[in-house]
This record gives sequence, C-alpha cells and structure tokens, in this order.
Amino acid sequence: MRTLLAIVLSLFVYHVSNGQQCQEALYGQVLDFHDQTPLVGATVHILELDKAVLTDFEGRFRIEGICHGTYEVEVSHRLCRTLIFEVEILGNTQRDFQMEHHLEELEEVQVVGDLLPDVSNTAQEQRLSTQTLENYSSGTLGDALREISGVSTLKTGSNIVKPAINGLTGSRVLILNDGVRMQDMEWGDEHAPNLDINSADQVSVIKGAAALKYAGDAIGGLVVIERERVAIADSLFGKTLMTLMSNGWGGNVSTEITRTFESGWYLNGQASFKRLGDREAPDYVLSNTGMQDLGLSFHAGKRLINQGWDFDYSYYQADIAILRASHIGNVDDLIESINSGTPSVIEPFTYELGVPRQEVAHHLGKFNYYLRIKGVGKWTAQYDFQNNRRFEYDVRVGADRDKPAIDLELTTHTVMTDFTWDASSNLEVQAGVLGRYQNNFANPDTGVRRLIPDYDKYDFGAFLIGEYRLKENWLFEAGIRYDYNHMDALKFYRTSRWEERGYDEDFPEFVVEDLGTQLLTNPVFEFHNFSASTGMRFTLDTDSEIRANYALGQRPPNPSELFSDGLHHSAARIELGDLRIDTETSHRISVAYNRNGERWGVTLEPYLNFIKDFILLEPTGAEFTIRGAFPVWSYRQTDARLAGVDLSGYYQWSPQWQSRHHFSLTKGNDLDQDEPLINIPAPITRNSVAFQKAEWHQFEVSLEGTYVFRQNEAPPNIFVFSPSQQELVELDINTPPPAYFLMALRAGMDFSLSETLVLSTGIAVENLANTSYREYLNRNRYFADDMGRNIILQLKLYY
Repeated sequence: MRTLLAIVLSLFVYHVSNGQQCQEALYGQVLDFHDQTPLVGATVHILELDKAVLTDFEGRFRIEGICHGTYEVEVSHRLCRTLIFEVEILGNTQRDFQMEHHLEELEEVQVVGDLLPDVSNTAQEQRLSTQTLENYSSGTLGDALREISGVSTLKTGSNIVKPAINGLTGSRVLILNDGVRMQDMEWGDEHAPNLDINSADQVSVIKGAAALKYAGDAIGGLVVIERERVAIADSLFGKTLMTLMSNGWGGNVSTEITRTFESGWYLNGQASFKRLGDREAPDYVLSNTGMQDLGLSFHAGKRLINQGWDFDYSYYQADIAILRASHIGNVDDLIESINSGTPSVIEPFTYELGVPRQEVAHHLGKFNYYLRIKGVGKWTAQYDFQNNRRFEYDVRVGADRDKPAIDLELTTHTVMTDFTWDASSNLEVQAGVLGRYQNNFANPDTGVRRLIPDYDKYDFGAFLIGEYRLKENWLFEAGIRYDYNHMDALKFYRTSRWEERGYDEDFPEFVVEDLGTQLLTNPVFEFHNFSASTGMRFTLDTDSEIRANYALGQRPPNPSELFSDGLHHSAARIELGDLRIDTETSHRISVAYNRNGERWGVTLEPYLNFIKDFILLEPTGAEFTIRGAFPVWSYRQTDARLAGVDLSGYYQWSPQWQSRHHFSLTKGNDLDQDEPLINIPAPITRNSVAFQKAEWHQFEVSLEGTYVFRQNEAPPNIFVFSPSQQELVELDINTPPPAYFLMALRAGMDFSLSETLVLSTGIAVENLANTSYREYLNRNRYFADDMGRNIILQLKLYY
C-alpha cells in the first residue's frame, strides 16, 4: 500500500512540476541589424516544438507554452537570409533577434533584377538581366548595352565596340567592374573595355554624372557591372555556355562554377575563350577582321552580416585584327577609297590575324573589406590594382615586320574607403575618400615616334552624399564631390611641330633639353574639379514614379587629348592633341517617368546637357607618312549643347504575346561654330514581338526590327590636297550613310535533364535579310560595309 501511494504521489509531483515548466513564454522583437527598425511579417519558429508565429507591425512576437530548456529558434523573412539562434528558456524569456534586411547585402543564388537597389535614386537608370547578357556571350559589352534606350556604340569594325550614352563616349563614360573603375581607355577614343562579358551577371546604366560615389567626371554616364550574389549555404552550382556563329565561322565557350559554405565562405571561378575568323559583309569578305580572346576570373571571400571580405582577380587577353582596307598607301588612294566606298583589299576568308592588329592584356586584382557597426552604419575599405598592356602592329617590312608600332603599359593602384551612416530609417549619409597612382610607360624600342608619352598621374577624391525619405512616396538625394588630378609627363616633340602649334610661346617652361630637330619636354598639369548632384523621386503608386535630377560634372582632359602626336594605328589616323585643353564642365538636367505594370509599362526620359569647353576630335586634313596616307584628326574645345529623349515600353497582349518598343533621339550642337557636333548617333527605333509558351519546355520566339534613320545633322566635309590632281579635293569623311532597316529572329527552349541539370537551347539570326548598310558611328564605314547575316546557335547547361 505504501509503495502504491509513493508511486501516485511521485506522478502527481512530476505532473505539477512539468505543467509549471511548460507555461513559459518567449517574446521580443525582430529588428534590422544596423538601423534597428522592426521587421514586419518575420517568422519565429521553435524547431523542437514546431511552434511558429509572425511578427506584427512593430516587429514583436510571443510564443507561449514552452518548457524549461534550450531550443533552436529559426528566424526567417522573405527579404533576409534565414538565421538559427540557440535560446535558453528559464522562465518567461525576452529575446530580440537581429537580421540583415538591406537588399544590397542579400545573398541570393539567382539575381532578381527588380529587387536590387538602384545605384542612383533620382537619375535615369536601366538594367540588363543575366539572360540578356548570356544572349550576347559571343559579343561584347557594347553590343549588349545597345538593348538599353539611349545607349549606342562607337565602333572600329565588328570587334572594337565602345559604349556611348546619349551621344557621349570615351572618358565621359565610366565603367565600374565589380566596384573597380576600369583604367584601360585613356590612350584613345576607340579602345574598347578590356573585360569579358561572360564574367558579368548584371549590368546597370546610369545616365549623367549623378553617381558621385564613383566619380565626378563621368558626365556621359556610368556602366555598373556586378557579379551574382551567392547564398550562405552549403552548395555547389555552375553553368557552361557554348556559342557558334556563321559570320566569322567561330564562336566561344564559357564556364563558371561556384562553391558556397554555411560559414559564409565562398569560391568562384570562371573562364571563357572566343575565336573568330574574317567577318563578312553581304557582298564581300571583310579581310583581316578576325579575333581571339581569353577571359579568366577567380573570386573568394567570406560574407557575414556584421563583416566580410572579398578577393577578386581577373585576366583578359585579346588579339584583334583591324580591317586591312583601312590602311592606305598614298593620299590619292585614301581619297579614292573613302569617296568610292569600296574596300581596296578583299581577300579569301581566313582565321589568320594579320596586320594591322591590336594585342591587349589586362590584369585586375581587388581586395575589399566591410564592417557593420551595430546601430550606426557600414564601413568599407578597398584596394585594387590594374595592369594594362597594349601592342598595336602596323604594316612593316624588313627586320621590323614583327615589331609593334605602339607598345604601352599602364599600371594603376587605387585605395578607397567610405562610411555609410544609416541608423535612421529616413536619412542615409555616405562619405568617402579615394587615392590613386598611375604610371604609363611608352616603350621607345618600337622605332616609331610614341603617340602617348611616359607619365605619372596622381588622383585624390572625396565625396559626401545623402538621401532623405519624406513620408513613403518622396525621396530626395544630394551630393558633392571634389577631385584633384596631377599629371607629370615626359615627351619628345619635333621642333617643327612644337613651333607650328605655338607651344614655344605658350609653354617655354616645359622644355627640358633642345636636341636640335626635337625637344625633350616635361609638361606638368594640375586640375581641381568639383561635381554635384541633386534630385528627387516621387512614387505615384505601386507601378509608377517620377524622377528628376540635376548633375554638375567636371572632367579634366585625358592624356590622349593633351599629348597625342602621331599615327594611331588601330584607328588608322594621325591624331594631334593640344596642351591648351582644359577641364570641360557639364550641366545636365533630366526628368523620367516610369511605369512598370503587370499589363503594360513605359519609360519616358527627356534630358538637356550643356557642356562648356567640350573636347572633341574631328578630321582636319590628310597627311602622308612613311607608313602610308592617313586622315589627320585634331582635338579642340568648344561649347556644346546636347538634348534628346529616350522612350521605351512594353505591352502584354495576352499570357503568351508581348511587344517591346524603343526610341532614342539625340541632337548635338557646336555652339561656337554654329554647326552640328560630330559623332552624334542617328535616331533609332527598335520594336519586337515575342511569343512564349511555358508548357512547351519554356519555348519562346521573337522577331525584332530596327530602323536607324539617316543622321541629317553632321559637320561639313574637309578638303585635302590631291598630288595627282594638284588641287584641293573634297574628302567625303563627314557625310553620314543612308538610313537602314535590320531584322533579327530569336528562339529558345529549355529541357530538364535531371533535378539539378537544365539544358537551354537558343538560335538567333541577326541581319535576317542580309542587308548592306553602314553605321555612322563605325570608323570603318569609310572603307567597307558592316556585317551581313549572322546565324548564332547557343547551348547553355545549368548544374
């Protein structure tokens, strides 16, 4: 009997004790890590008990009926990385959980373009998706950017393609490659960006000098290249792309693999190779227009909420042949070639890369570290290194036939740091400084007068920007930036050229040594530049917004504009800089209306840009050298006005049918000469219709038509002396080509080979009708037609 009573009493005591322990509660808030704002709709889940609740509008939660003990609590939010916390319950327990809610720190396996933050909140900004970039895997960055309204390209043939934004190109368009300003285009107007498009996962274009964090001299705009964000999880994934092309009878292959870990560590490697032979116009081979390039990149790091670091290295190497017909033997042949419009050299197709040609190699290394300070903000520090080597080969004979005519090496070191104060939900302020050292070495062993001299360049920059959110639908943005540039060059001038240009009177202090027929000079320049931007964004509803922005930008002259003095082989022309060139100043006003609805959308972007002391390069004559006859192009300054509008839209006619439409117009005027500016893109309209059926293995087909109007506003032609005719003859160098219409067809399907393996197939036909045309902004238009029909087959494997 006593034993039975003892058992009953023990069970009663245990039941009472256990019941008391299971009446505890866990409560608290889920907050943003660095600004301590509450996160609404976060899920707090006790895994062992399978109990979960959602946070309210103040980020608060409460879970009851918990026993004493230690539990794993999972906290998740749709815009945050899921976290697991260990919590000990010893009575009613309060615990606040902090999560990283800011979109720029999201670690997604796949990038969703609309979720990424804008680089500028008030300037005009558009993006290219990963899929669009993959479609151009066999092309160039400039080719892909033409998908964006207002972006055109300055080309030298089919392989050298440089982006132009609203009529501005060269040093006025900054390319930011994963946080690093590319330093590879200061030697000339036509040098293309030295990067592999296959290493980019998303590209944004900001029009105008509004992104003061990165530069104040990008008065044309900013191209931001970003890599894919990876998940903080134990995962291994990758992709391989292969493209075959009929025009050039070649293609490219690219592969990428990523390994991530739950600890935050990640590794990523990417490689690509492209090989093409001579391109073909509809009626003839474009002799010596093949190319070969190689791209490699490696990324590693550790990314957590409170701190992290990244190390990146990339290498790009390209051999690019230049149209043989662009190099002429004498002045009369030059006149005949440009005025007749027929290539002087047409040879059978070949993969050989002859002369003239370029060889470029670009190394880029970067180390970045960030630290989040709880309740204050984020500090970032970065060092990057670039080395760019360029060889340009001309038609030479004898012992020098394999020696480059131009051999340049540019080395750049950059250190920068910034701090973002974002403890307030309505106000964010960012400040930073930058220091840069750059050295250019022009190898004298080429045996040819150096186009660009040796120089050392020092840059210092500082910026302060802020944004203020008034209520939910008003956002204001403003910033200011100061840049100091110091350039110290060492250059030889022919005495005749020095005196011909009046430098003996204006710059006698630059002369270091008089060698009789030539002078050794030491030009030293300093530039102080100020830039500013202010703007607003007003959200009309969930689908519509209005942006307005004013940007003041100042750009100092680059070394090419100051020092060019001789034959630029890849451009097939003689270029003359001017030591008197000073800073150009841009005042740009833009307004944009954006609507992105489920059924239809439209973007309207008018702009006006006044540029004081605008630096332009224009043809001024022709000159015969021992390497042939070439047009002479000279730099000068003027006041300019650019105005235009970009319009784009789409309409979803049904779940299967959609149409897209683009139109761009830019007008440029030389206010001093009262005539049109040279190299302003012609008006263009592009329209497409697409059909898609997800049930048919994601089948999609589209037909696109592009109409490029004739550029009716161009400066007059020049007159040059013809030795055979012994008189001045008009050189038809500025006359724009006729308008043209091109069609393109694209189709694709996806096939799931397994749970983790997807094969995507695509075929495209560019210049479907094999139309003969010449593009106004292609420097080879003087000598030959553009490319004819091109059939592209693409296979993409995701794993």
